[in-house]
Amino acid sequence: MSILKTEGLTKKFGKFTALDGINIEVKPGEVYGFIGPNGAGKSTTIRILLGILKATDGRAEIFGEDVWKQAVELHKRIAYVPGDVNLWPNLTGGEVIDLFTKLRGGNNKNKREELIEKFKLDPTKKCRTYSKGNRQKVALVSAFSSDADLYILDEPTSGLDPLMEQVFQEMVKDVKKEGKSVLLSSHILSEVEKLCDSVGIIREGKIIESGSLEAMRHLTRTHILVKTKNSIPSLENYQGVHEVERTEQGISMQVDTEEMDAVMKHISESGILKLESAPPTLEDLFMRHYEHKAETGAGGES
Repeated sequence: MSILKTEGLTKKFGKFTALDGINIEVKPGEVYGFIGPNGAGKSTTIRILLGILKATDGRAEIFGEDVWKQAVELHKRIAYVPGDVNLWPNLTGGEVIDLFTKLRGGNNKNKREELIEKFKLDPTKKCRTYSKGNRQKVALVSAFSSDADLYILDEPTSGLDPLMEQVFQEMVKDVKKEGKSVLLSSHILSEVEKLCDSVGIIREGKIIESGSLEAMRHLTRTHILVKTKNSIPSLENYQGVHEVERTEQGISMQVDTEEMDAVMKHISESGILKLESAPPTLEDLFMRHYEHKAETGAGGES
């Protein structure tokens, strides 16, 4: 059974189509990365999943229940962190954390104290004095203090410094070990790559690529830097080879994964002296989609 599933999820605001047939599936114990640029439709999707917005068409279910009809019951098992946290200005951070914890019916004080320490948050200060990063910490401590089955995180590290981002990543790994599921919406590709099992890339309201990270890496290119005894013949025109640059360090190129074997055999005939390779990243895949969009002349802001 899927923890979270959408089929053909569509949302229109008047004539504008914000979401166009979104299909997402999050399995038990999985961290699913939902990535795309700002304005692509990530937050609209999440608002529908939380029962804040009603979809125009399609289905969205969490724990097998309709997200709109069963929103109140579903929220008892969901922890949510938005990218821009607004808190009650006259309450302290600790009071807000306690309020959220009680709303979910839990009261794990040990976990609360442990997270406050890890995130270096002063819970005695009024929320109106907090910076954006500290408001974010209050939301994260509240979420990870609760015993949720699904964590929906929408740009959760917005405003956090790199050390606190590391703490956040540890928290995600911990809940995953406990068999919990996470939907992580982000435009920080390195964060997604470190944490996620599967990824869905959204652009202009459509999922343009989805699958496991390993499967998606087959669609990207590996960066190769090579130095050989003899010059490599007809390299620039060789199938699967792109962006060839000749420098003092050697020849730099991008190689399609499916052509790697043939390209390496071709290069080895020239006598390899030095070889370095860097694995394809999620960013490579992301950028290739946008390069393809530019090449095909597709318009519109994303």
